[in-house]
Amino acid sequence: MTQPADIRSRIQNEILDYVAREILRDERHRIDPEEALISSGLIDSFHLVDLALFVESAFDVRIDDTELSASVFDSVRELTEFILERLRGDAG
Repeated sequence: MTQPADIRSRIQNEILDYVAREILRDERHRIDPEEALISSGLIDSFHLVDLALFVESAFDVRIDDTELSASVFDSVRELTEFILERLRGDAG
């Protein structure tokens, strides 16, 4: 049986891999899960939409347009927690 920590780690690693590969275009560049993405300027609004589409597809969760913000997407850790809430059915 998969443990919650395993799920959290898998989600976080998939997002980190996506950001490095598709947004930063450097798979060797690893960001810290706590690192600010939006407020630091690391990702722009175009990449934010790409990241949201990836999350919806990879984790089968729905993201409302109003949730495309720094409060949800500003760090991989915050985004991981958002996804976990959606997977548990806590949000809505």
